[in-house]
Parts: sequence; structure tokens; C-alpha cells
Amino acid sequence: MYVFSKVLTILGCICVIVAMADPVIKIQEKVYTSLGTDIVFVVDTSPSMAAQDMNGNNRLAAAQSAINFLVSQHDGYRYGIVVLGSEASVLVPPTSDFTYFKNRIDELKIGYFGNGSAIGDGIGTAFCHLASSKAPKKCIILLTDGENNAGDIHPETAANLAASNQIALYVVGVGSKGTVPIEYVDPLSGKLYSGYLNSNFDSSSLKQIASIGNGLYYEVQTIEELNSALSVVVKNENVQQNYTYKSVNELLYKNVLLLSFILFAITFVIKKLLLREGFY
Repeated sequence: MYVFSKVLTILGCICVIVAMADPVIKIQEKVYTSLGTDIVFVVDTSPSMAAQDMNGNNRLAAAQSAINFLVSQHDGYRYGIVVLGSEASVLVPPTSDFTYFKNRIDELKIGYFGNGSAIGDGIGTAFCHLASSKAPKKCIILLTDGENNAGDIHPETAANLAASNQIALYVVGVGSKGTVPIEYVDPLSGKLYSGYLNSNFDSSSLKQIASIGNGLYYEVQTIEELNSALSVVVKNENVQQNYTYKSVNELLYKNVLLLSFILFAITFVIKKLLLREGFY
């Protein structure tokens, strides 16, 4: 144990010397010099999205997981989020700040904007934040499990607006049909709702919206199917981008100093508690 403490002391001293040399690691980062595709996700947060039929997860959680996975796998794009319930609102305009985007998508809750599904308003809000974009391609991805039953804009009107401005509209119908368990906490009242949902949304209207918007309709019942559908959409909307690499120095002296502190602390404990020696 005495020899071990001496070795730790020597290693700690070496770490201090290394830290004083200001060690760095050079990292190559890809920097895009041209715009890629702008994608805005329109996410339904109505209570039916709490149905737990997506590999044991509820539909909203599955959508959040799939979106986060997609963003982590495809850089060069700008992503935005529109949330819909009884009304719709932009949560994140198209951005390349993936950390901020992920934090906001993770904040979504069932009942975030009421109990309805203002699908037309959601598409219209996404359109407003894409219409002036200079991106070579723009698209809207609607993730929902229901029919339009709220809001001021008819979904087909919003889809026509998107199509007339070369914005592709893809629609993903999330969840299975039949009787499925459901559970969620109302964000306003804090009341827990639990029971079963008779899931039987009409996919024909969703297919029509996608057709008008020059996109495609996908019906998914598992997280794997959802991941696959989103991946196909992104590949369909991919554009060739120019990029370069830049070197970024990652400073390591703080990490090395921390390691030396840990080594000295372990040595102190060994000498004081095990060897009953003074620390010198």
C-alpha cells in the first residue's frame, strides 16, 4: 500500500507538469457553406397522443424520440417545431442549433395547447415560418393521430398554400387502431387521466392533405416504423451542400488538473486512514 501511494503521488506530480504544458486536442469540425433543407415538424399534443401503443410508449414520446434520433443523424439541415392542440404555435423556428432544438422538443407535454387538433392551423403556422426561407428545399412533417377538429384554417387550404410555395407536406399517422390504454396528466389542472381510448382516426383525410401538399402519407404503429418513415422523408428532401472543415482546439489542462487532484486525494486517504502517516 505504501508503494501504491508513492506511485499515485508521482502520477499526480506528472499530471501537474502535463497540465502546465497546456495540452490540447485538435478536432476537425464540418462547417457548411451553403444552405440545406429547412424542415418544420408539426407535432400534435392533443390527449389522444397519450395512447400507449408505440412499443409501450405513448405516441408523443415516440414522436419526440424519433425526431431527436433523426436530428442526431442528419446535420446540415435546419429544423423547427410547431406545436398544435386546440390552437397552434411555433416553438422553434428553423434553426441549426441542435442543442436548443432538442431541449425544446423534450419539453413537449400532452395537452400542451388544449384538447383539440387544429391541424390546419399547425400546417399554416409552419408555412408562415418557411415561406420566406432561402433554403433550396423546404418541407413540413405533420405527426398526428387525429382529424382536424379545431382552429380557423382548413387543412386542405393550408396544404394548398404550402404546395403553391414549393413546400412539400408529409403526413405521418401515428398509432394503431382499436382499443388502446391511455394515461396522462393534464398540464393545467394536474389531474391524472387513465383508461382506454377507442382509436379509430380517419386516415383518408390525412392522405388527402399529403396529396395536396405534394408529399406522402405514412401510417406507423411502432417506433421503428416511425424512424424509417422520417428517414425516407429526409432522404427525399436532401440537397447537395458545400462544406469545409475547420480545426478546433479542445483545452485539456482542466481535466488533467482534476485528475492530479483525484490522485493526490486518494494518496491522502491511503496515508491518513490506512497507513496512519502524515501527508508529506
